[in-house]
Order: sequence, then C-alpha cells, then structure tokens
Amino acid sequence: MIRRVFTVGGWTLVSRITGFIRDVVMAAVLGAGPLADAFFVAFRLPNHFRAIFAEGAFSAAFVPAYARALEQDGIGAARRFADRIAAAMVILQLVLLAIALAFTPAVVRLLAPGFGSDPTRFELAVALTRITFPYLALISLETLIAGTLNAHRRFAAAAAAPILLNVCMVGTLGFAAAFPTAGHAAAWGVLAAGILQALFVGADAERSGFGLRLRLPKLDQPTRRFLKALGPAIIGAGGVQLALFADTVIATFLPAGALSALYYADRIHQLPIGVVGIAVGIVLLPEMSRRLAAGDQAGAAEAQGRAIDLALLLAVPCVAAAIAIPELVMRALFMRGAFSAADATAAAATLAAYATGLLPFVLIRSFVAPFYARGDTATPVKAALIAVLVNILLKIALMGALAQVGLALATAAGAWVNLLLLMLAARSLGFERPSASLEGAMRLLAAGLVTGVGLYGGERLIGPWFAGLPRLREEALLAVLLVLGGLLYAALVTLLRGRTWLKGLVREPGPSAPV
Repeated sequence: MIRRVFTVGGWTLVSRITGFIRDVVMAAVLGAGPLADAFFVAFRLPNHFRAIFAEGAFSAAFVPAYARALEQDGIGAARRFADRIAAAMVILQLVLLAIALAFTPAVVRLLAPGFGSDPTRFELAVALTRITFPYLALISLETLIAGTLNAHRRFAAAAAAPILLNVCMVGTLGFAAAFPTAGHAAAWGVLAAGILQALFVGADAERSGFGLRLRLPKLDQPTRRFLKALGPAIIGAGGVQLALFADTVIATFLPAGALSALYYADRIHQLPIGVVGIAVGIVLLPEMSRRLAAGDQAGAAEAQGRAIDLALLLAVPCVAAAIAIPELVMRALFMRGAFSAADATAAAATLAAYATGLLPFVLIRSFVAPFYARGDTATPVKAALIAVLVNILLKIALMGALAQVGLALATAAGAWVNLLLLMLAARSLGFERPSASLEGAMRLLAAGLVTGVGLYGGERLIGPWFAGLPRLREEALLAVLLVLGGLLYAALVTLLRGRTWLKGLVREPGPSAPV
C-alpha cells in the first residue's frame, strides 16, 4: 500500500509543482485585484460542484461499491455496474450544465453577492463562469473512470491527470493578449483541460481492458446500494462545500484582494493535503474495501494505522513551515509582477491561519475510509455537517476583526471538529482500532515543534546573509531553510521514533484477498 501511496503522492506532487508554476503565472498576469477575483469565482463554481457530485460524494460511494462488486462478483459484474452508473452520470451532468448556463447570473449572485455593487466584476464573473462550468461534466466523467482504475490498483494516470489543468492554463495565459482579458485566457484553459483529462484517463482504462461502455441504467441490487450510499455522501460533501461557499460569499464583502489572498494561501495549504492526505485516502479506500469484503478486519485496521502514521510523518513538517515562516513562503513563491509585498503579507497571515488545521485536513481521509469501506456514508455526513455549522458560525464571528484570516481560522476549527467526531463515532461503532499510536503521534508533533522553532530562528539568523544578493533573495533563503529544516526533522524523527519504526512503515503488509 505504501508504494501505491508514493505513486499517487509522487504524481500529485508533480501536479502541485506545475500548479505552483500556474499560480506564479496567474499572480504575475492577473495579480490579486478585481480581474483575479472575478476569475476565482468562475473557477471555484464548477470546482464546488465537482467536489459535491464528483470527487467528493461520488468517489465515496462508487469506489467501495465497485471494489465490492469486483471482489465478490468478478470483473464482468463490476464493469456492467460502472457502465450503468456512467450513463446515468452523463444524463445528470448534461441537465445540470443546461440549467447552469441558462441561469448563470443568478448563480453568480448567489456565490458572490458582494459583486452586486461592482457591475464590472459581476459581468466578468458571469462571462467567465459560462466558459468554465462545462469543466464539471468533463471532470465528473474523469472521476468515474479514475475510480475504476483505482479499484484495479492502477493509480498513476488518475493521479497525473490534474497536471493537464496546470499545463493548459499556463499555455493559455501565455497567449493572454489574444483573449479579451487574461481572465478569459485562464477560463478557456480550464475548459481545454477538462477535455484532455477525460480523454487521458479514458485512454488508460481502454489500454487496461476495462474502458467504459455506456449501458442503459438499471436499478439492480448494486445500483441500489450505491444510491443508498450516494445520497448521504452528497449531503455531506454539500455541507463541506457550503463552508467553502461561505468563504467565497463573505470574502466578496471584504476589501478587494481578500478573496485572492484566500486563494493563494489555500493553494499552499492544499499542497500537503493533496500530496499526503488525499493520496493516502485514494489508496486506502479501495484497500480497506477489499479487505473488509473478504472479512479481513485486522488487515483493514492495520492498513488504516499505517496510513495515519505516514500521513502524520509527512504533514507535520509542512505545518511547522507554514506557521514558522509563512511570509517568506509567500514572498518567495508569488511576489513578482502584479503580486505586491502587501499581497504577500495578507496571504502569509492567511496561510498561517489555515496551517492550524492542516493536520486534521490531512488525516480526515484516513478516518472516513473505514466508514465508506463499509458502505456507511451517513456517519461521516453527520460529523461533516456539525463541523460545517461550527465553521460558518466562526466565520461570521471572526470576519469583522480578522477579515480573510478569520475565515481561514474558522476553516481550521471546523476541520478539528470533523476529525474528533469521526474518531468518536468509530469508537462507538466498535470499529477495530487502527495500529497508529497516540504516543507515536506526540513524538512526531514534538519533532515538528522543534523544527518550526529552528525554521523561525534560522530565517532571522541566516536571512541577512542573503540580503546582498541582486535577485532571488527570498527564493534562495527559502530553499536553504527547507533543506536544513528537512534534515533537522529527519534526524529528530529517527531519534524519537527509531529506525525500526521507519523501516516497518515502508514494509508492505501481507496481501489482501485476491481480486
């Protein structure tokens, strides 16, 4: 399992690096003003729906159902199930797309009511949303195909597909002069990426011998079980997205640039979530589903424990860096072109606030997997909705004094509530406890704390040495600090957890039942 996590994480890291290049280009071309705000609304809208109907709810219900059919009924039954679900998804997405295109102004008013007092930003957001929204239908189909690939333990193509989004957006932004605005260039890049991503994973599925063939939907037993799991999952994913909607809605009432500060800070915040948390969850869900379908309760718990250990090991130093040196991170990565020092300072404070909730965000995928693998999507929904309520109430309470930083802190608090509720629910339902230990987690946190102190002090100690460089001062300083911080963290982990634990973490466990 660990090898597959590194496969997904490796491709996700490449995706995030190319995403960083994309964001650097966007920061330089779009800046952090009204044009950027309009594009980010247009970009977030299909992504909110994608998280509800595709990567969030759909994956949570589809992957365990497909893995169960594969384990218990064979490849033929699993393919028929996937083909029927694919046909139903295509119909649903076409209807949703037609509604969205017909009522785009109303949708934008709902998502960004603060734009109502700024006709220029509102009209631009409407125009850009009409370009980006078809991305939802394309990426939903891509998600279904990716789910079948993951269930067959083929993770590379699905993990690599998001790279195409970054490449396409950088390409169109490079020719921004050929479009009405740079926002239009970025929006057309999003649409082109959706087409290429669906074709890319579809081609891999065809080569693997289980490409999709649309089949008339049928309400058989596997489909009914899938729909039973999908309903609560949609509610849960919708609740999480409601909190993100609240971020966007509230930020439109804040001064210009607040929404952009949220975006750039969230991009850095999402790096470990994607490379570690989501990668672990993508691999863990089909692994636990297969083991539980075969009756291997202990093996499923062991897989979860290893996932938690790995996620913590990799996420803790990211938290340390984001809290200890956030302004250096934002200056080094984005302060060029239209992105000013003031923009970097605002985004840095937002990044530090987000980082207080990074650990639960990274771990949540590992803690929802036992529920989803058992077909229980209702319990994670209840936890998510309670966390969303806490999140939104805190956003309202904190936005006045702290602006977008308050929104980020509320998001972090909601993540902690969600994680704690999942842990309590797993215990009350009698799930076998994962093998990860609290003592081991505390030792990793201690290593992270010392690393954070080292980074904070290191910036002040060696920062003046780089002040005389004619260019790339922040970039060079950040690179040196990250290398030194990484070495310090590795030494501390080896000291506090031991070589035996590290070797055991990467050792593959016994195989699950044959597929």
